[in-house]
Amino acid sequence: MRVTKRLLTKRLLTKRSITTATFLLLLTVLPLPRAARAAEVIDRIVATVNGRIILQSDWDEALGYEALLNGRNVSEFSDDDRRAVLDRLIDQELLSEQTKSADAQHASPAEASARVAEARRQYPEAATDAGWQALLAKYHLTEKDLLTHVQQQIDLMRLVDARLRPSIQIDSKTIEAYYRDKFVPQLRQSGGGDVSLAEVSSKIRELLTEEKVSELLVSWLQTLRSEGHVQIPGVTSPAEGEQAR
Repeated sequence: MRVTKRLLTKRLLTKRSITTATFLLLLTVLPLPRAARAAEVIDRIVATVNGRIILQSDWDEALGYEALLNGRNVSEFSDDDRRAVLDRLIDQELLSEQTKSADAQHASPAEASARVAEARRQYPEAATDAGWQALLAKYHLTEKDLLTHVQQQIDLMRLVDARLRPSIQIDSKTIEAYYRDKFVPQLRQSGGGDVSLAEVSSKIRELLTEEKVSELLVSWLQTLRSEGHVQIPGVTSPAEGEQAR
């Protein structure tokens, strides 16, 4: 069962990464509200979304968050990587507009703190408070900013779940087909022993649900873009000198 759990977890995380590319990682790089910034300077507009602006500093900040999440330096990001981050910022802005009309419970500071604490445990160098602060400083981040971003992330995750998940129905035949055609071959390839369908049925259902959520999210974002007004006046790569090294 250990091999099975690892395999399913890996598959689930892989499918969540599809959402991450358009949603989860996307969500953790939300630009902070303008009011949350102290001593804000004149900044270059890199995109507008239904009249709301995304600044160069938003883009730079998003690159720092994504670099932290992936254990990379911003200098390692290709032009395509950087443009992908900007596209995710645009998608975030479109989704954020939807939260204003949705009747959803917003994340509490305690929930955000718990998520940040969980994320911090993934970094050995953050075992001490000094190490954690040094890690954040490397990417020009503060813990307060991180908490704000995570609260926004939770809100958008709830929005997507509330909007998309209820419409998804995974029947037993679909689960059996996945078990037979994908799960069992992968398990055998990894050297695992036999595992019955009953033991993994609920995990497979969740995996397939996540896949469908990812597909529906991509479609929803495409619709929001087509119905909205998105402008990118001139995209250039953010200055690497201002980012984490």
